[in-house]
Amino acid sequence: MKAFNNSSQHNFLCPLTRYYGKFTPNTFIFNANLQDFACRVNYISNLHTGGKLSSEEAYQQVEVLWKQLTTAKKTMISLDGDD
Repeated sequence: MKAFNNSSQHNFLCPLTRYYGKFTPNTFIFNANLQDFACRVNYISNLHTGGKLSSEEAYQQVEVLWKQLTTAKKTMISLDGDD
């Protein structure tokens, strides 16, 4: 049986889907960030459900990810406004 490397495991567990919206580089990048956010929240919630993370730890980690996503969104909006 072939062993998976970390990249293969990540792609198997959290495959990225294609983007169907109006294409701009910023919307494409934000879509990738959003999919990554969803995947990471899924990991965190599964660890919480399995008893590996407390509710407080899970909340704090999701909050950090949310702040990163909103910062990325604000950056994308400001870059779109510079055009």
